[in-house]
Amino acid sequence: MSWLLNLYETYESNLDAVGKMEKKHNEQEYTLLPISHTTQNAHIEVRVTEDGQYHSAKVIDKNDASTLIPSTEKSASRSGTLVAPYPLHDKLSYVAGDFSKYSGNTNLENQYNAYIDNLFQWAHSPYATTKVKSIYKYLSQGCLIQDLVRDKILFLDSNNRLIDKWDKSYEEMYGPKPPIYSVVTGGMESAFVRFTVYSPDKFLQDVWKDPEMYDSFIRFYNDQLSDEDLCYVIGERRPSTERHANKIRNAADKAKLISSNDTSGFTFRGRFRESREAAVISYEVSQKAHNALKWLINRQGKIIDDRVFLVWGNDEPDLPGITEDSFEIAPETSVVHERIPFTNKEYAREFAKALDGYRSQLSTKADVNIMILDSATTGRMAVLYYRNMNKELYLNKLAEWHSSCTWLHRYRKDEDGKWVQFYGAPATADIAYAAYGPRVDKKVVKGLVSRMLPCMVDGQPIPRDIVTSVFHRASNPSGMESWDWEKTLSIACALINKQYEKEGFGVALDDRNNHRDYLFGRLLAIADVLERRALGKEETRATNAIRYMNAFSRHPARTWKTIQESLQPYQARLGTKANYLSKLIDDVASRIRLEDFSNKPLSGIYLLGYYSQRHELYQKKTNAEDVENE
Repeated sequence: MSWLLNLYETYESNLDAVGKMEKKHNEQEYTLLPISHTTQNAHIEVRVTEDGQYHSAKVIDKNDASTLIPSTEKSASRSGTLVAPYPLHDKLSYVAGDFSKYSGNTNLENQYNAYIDNLFQWAHSPYATTKVKSIYKYLSQGCLIQDLVRDKILFLDSNNRLIDKWDKSYEEMYGPKPPIYSVVTGGMESAFVRFTVYSPDKFLQDVWKDPEMYDSFIRFYNDQLSDEDLCYVIGERRPSTERHANKIRNAADKAKLISSNDTSGFTFRGRFRESREAAVISYEVSQKAHNALKWLINRQGKIIDDRVFLVWGNDEPDLPGITEDSFEIAPETSVVHERIPFTNKEYAREFAKALDGYRSQLSTKADVNIMILDSATTGRMAVLYYRNMNKELYLNKLAEWHSSCTWLHRYRKDEDGKWVQFYGAPATADIAYAAYGPRVDKKVVKGLVSRMLPCMVDGQPIPRDIVTSVFHRASNPSGMESWDWEKTLSIACALINKQYEKEGFGVALDDRNNHRDYLFGRLLAIADVLERRALGKEETRATNAIRYMNAFSRHPARTWKTIQESLQPYQARLGTKANYLSKLIDDVASRIRLEDFSNKPLSGIYLLGYYSQRHELYQKKTNAEDVENE
């Protein structure tokens, strides 16, 4: 119950955000829902005058379709043939009194009857607003289809029946395909209608954005709740519920986290006679906890193949997540502007400073919640991982991860679309693509991201199979595009650097490191740079060092002989310009002990030596060009 309690407390701490629309990066709106409300994608918007008459209607654009609507327990979980109308906005078959007349389906008359009876009770309650009364007065006339047809929102065939699906035969009567048939995928009975009230003399806020309307229905619906019981979440007696919210990840999500409506299956049968014997959750707590979860997922959740990765704080929701790379969390710290190597200690200190803004928001109850959600079936969702920990501890663990699983990367762009170098840890999804390729199934990606989480928050070692897979792909550049290999290489170096954290490796070349694999990696880098300089900028083919990299990692001594022989023509082409690199090859090779100059396969350390040596040589080349230009 702890995750429910923390979500409930998050809702209580953010009451000022209730009903306020925010926009995601794709411009879709979302909000922290009031209790007894949900969201629905509407297709038709109907305007009613204050005196309860039809004014106008329009087909809603898909980008503006999300609508905040009042909801009851039954309507929020209705399915199949269950008649459970939403209190105000609903499908055409519910809200149109003349739908049966124009569709010929008399079986749907009970939907309108149930809807208008419920709306009557709200409109005649002491909590009713003028807007509710206006909408009820209009809909009780039962002429909605007639008005929508007259306004050319809906269309009738030659038999005076609603056209459910459009085909070209109707173009002779009405011309091009009307907009409504592009937004409604099923029959017209499934077209969702939202209502608002229009006044020519004054501004009236849209009904689905009006806090007064939210409050009106909440108070009206609370009077109908009964059946008090002890809520297991907050320990108080409140009206309970056995129906809990869906649409957790998106408006079309049918999966529920809590469900007890299966009296014939195995939800609780065999253990309890009734579901409430297992656990009781109050209606208010369930509503607030689920609404807080929906809000947080829209606001800051990371979704991979329907699996949700979420990090939030009870008092202050904004927190750096577990799936982002260092550039995403602290770009001002991670971006490398100068041609100087970082040291891990310097970067760790700077990254910790970047998190000070979050530390300054610490309160007496500064908790962090880490949650992973996924659904195995259409209707059931599970909490795969949940952890509640101290905020200071979480930030320290995050800083430790981003300061130890580090390397220099070149695969991100800034706000201006320019490629930037950044130093730090890669994103977990990028690790998955580096390990299994860019076309890997998303199920594999979400599985890897889940496995990486304990490495960040608990300090556990990175699973060996992940590091091995990234290492092998980085050692096989011939099977990848150049940009893909460079990204894979830097990510491989970050993981290997973390794996050998105690060794103290870094991007800067370590001239004193005489580890066999590190020296072999340096040799490969020197050969690569030498041949690349001889080929010039015009020639883009891979060097022999790159072509033989996979074989070199498995049989270094034998493959090095082949690579060194292939270097001779390029050394001759460069002449005296090759002297420095040729001497460097001799110097590095002489430091490998005779017994170590063997075909024993190389470990991931050779990639660190390769990257650091290549980086050092390119730095020297760039600095030399700068001197020449001055």
